Amino acid sequence: MSAGHLDRIELRGIRVFGRHGANPGERDVPQPFDIEVAAELDLAAARAGDALEDTLDYDALHQRITAIVRETSYALLERLGADILAAILADGRVERARVSIAKPLLLAGATPVVTVYGARADRDRS
Repeated sequence: MSAGHLDRIELRGIRVFGRHGANPGERDVPQPFDIEVAAELDLAAARAGDALEDTLDYDALHQRITAIVRETSYALLERLGADILAAILADGRVERARVSIAKPLLLAGATPVVTVYGARADRDRS
């Protein structure tokens, strides 16, 4: 793989209900959150070998994301995004990740979206 080039795995259209929000009443009942994530990693081994252990298991990642949204409760989507980023970056092969969280049905037709980015901090950047 050439320097700087990574492959990407994305999960789009994740709809999960959770209790997150800063305004009064937002955390009283579960509300929908639409989430999209992208993980950048080297997929050369998966392309060559066709084995699940050589790639990011997106089914397991999906389950982890939905559990985070359901089992935590934050005022800010930025904080929720940080937890989801940590789950993605927990796979040591993932170099960079992006998480977008939307709150549909919140602002009379407008949908707020927060997008956060993360990168592996323990890699030598030289």
